Amino acid sequence: MKSKIIIAISILWTGTFLSSCSKVLDKAPLDSYTDESVWKDLKLAEAYANNIYNVLPTFTVDWGSSLNRSVVLSSACDEGFTKFGDGYTCGARNVLNKGLLSPDNAGSFDIWSKNYGQIQNANIFLSKIDDVPGEEAYRNRIKGEVTFLRAYAYFQLISDYGGVPLITQPFNLNSDFKATRSSFDECVKFVSDELDKAAALLASTTAQRGRASTPLALAIKSRLLLYAASPLWNPTGDPAKWTAASAAAKAVIDLPGFSLFTGNYADLFTTSNSELIGVHLSGYKGEWDPFNGLEMMCFPNGYHGWAAFAPTQDLVDAFGTADGKYITDPASGYDPQKPYVNRDRRFYADIIFDGRLTGNPAFFSDRTTTAAQFYEGGYDSDQGFDAWNNSLTRYAFRKYMDTTFNFNATTQTNKFWILARLGEIYLNYAEAEFHLGHEDVARDYLQRIRVRAGITAPLTETGAALEARIRNERQVELAFEGHRYYDVRRWKIAETTENKPVRQVIITRNATTGAKTYQYKDIEPRSFDKTRHYLMPIPRTEIKRTGLQQNPGYN
Repeated sequence: MKSKIIIAISILWTGTFLSSCSKVLDKAPLDSYTDESVWKDLKLAEAYANNIYNVLPTFTVDWGSSLNRSVVLSSACDEGFTKFGDGYTCGARNVLNKGLLSPDNAGSFDIWSKNYGQIQNANIFLSKIDDVPGEEAYRNRIKGEVTFLRAYAYFQLISDYGGVPLITQPFNLNSDFKATRSSFDECVKFVSDELDKAAALLASTTAQRGRASTPLALAIKSRLLLYAASPLWNPTGDPAKWTAASAAAKAVIDLPGFSLFTGNYADLFTTSNSELIGVHLSGYKGEWDPFNGLEMMCFPNGYHGWAAFAPTQDLVDAFGTADGKYITDPASGYDPQKPYVNRDRRFYADIIFDGRLTGNPAFFSDRTTTAAQFYEGGYDSDQGFDAWNNSLTRYAFRKYMDTTFNFNATTQTNKFWILARLGEIYLNYAEAEFHLGHEDVARDYLQRIRVRAGITAPLTETGAALEARIRNERQVELAFEGHRYYDVRRWKIAETTENKPVRQVIITRNATTGAKTYQYKDIEPRSFDKTRHYLMPIPRTEIKRTGLQQNPGYN
């Protein structure tokens, strides 16, 4: 019996339906094709390949695994918080943050089965595509895309679990599912080689927005080699690994066609621009479909959002002052009773805080002001509209948001998730060059990021202070982009950053004078065990099925 492949993506048809009902039974089902027919037609092979794009993170909220490597990563580290962690948007986020993670309770936060499922699909595709007749350039493009997607799936796996089994041939019903784990370094070499292979296959094609490309493959290689050079995987500080990370980042920097975006910083995350190396698109859906909608998920309750993901006080405190100083620097002029005045320009683009103008007043006729009111009794407090949806930290994310979004509309904005951008690559390069002893180069590329943010004072830090600055710049520049979760782990500082409680700000407003006072309270204890939590546990079902060795501390 011929197997059938279900194509889970719409296909544009060039033919027309026959009007004769008598011929209906002669037609193949429109949502499925025999294995034989798929591998005889490049368009059907491409439709098969399109489904593998689901391995990439996206803003489409499905309360499960396609979300868990995008915004939910913020609430699994010290930059974000969600109160909807019990089986909702974050799966096992709560057990992770409480230090209770086990091989049995990772839920939708675990990507093992999802990614290996897509690796199986990619392996099937790559085992068939060379025999599909058609134009060679067309074949090479989709082959390059799938090679990239399989490499990305493995990159995610090794970032979470360390070394994993490298499966490059499709399984069948007679396969032996016993497997052994390759070392982390072996996996890095495999993924790096595959990204180079994908880059070469895609080099002669014109990339479409939202699809794999040569620059994107090289950008992910830069991130991969940066991770591999970091203390978690390079405890001896082997300079060869930092050299490889530096070269990979510089290769992307030297590509033509990309530059730091110099327009309104908030627009960097909502418009097509010169800094974006690769993005993953989300589709339009009804705004009140509870499985979609970034504005609904993140807006404060007073604007009728859910405040499902909110910045922590630690993230707010990471943003310096307008002149680039830390708020802890006595020379910064920071006033704790005017905490949102004279801050880094990126703070105003990334965070909705008390008093920030937000939203189009035409869409919020039930408010007398569009200024956010997180103070006690304000519109966006637990005494305001839809109180159960209030932000417990008393902040909301502004980054990626359309702050003039019409909640009365029937469609959601078509968001893209940034897979890579030039700003990240500058930071990758600065970090690698620092560890190679080239502090002047590191300061140069950090300064380029800071100047874009309006900070013109030259950097003078050296040594440990410069390393701290590099880490702070990543925390601020890349906030809410899925990096911080992995950064604190690869730097091996999660045992500090993730062992602190999440804090909220309590703002009290004097009804007569309007003066406000600010106090800070703990709202969620967090725990991180350095003996095991730097890696995720492999699901117990996989251990039983395959005989794999479990990660330390999870047996």
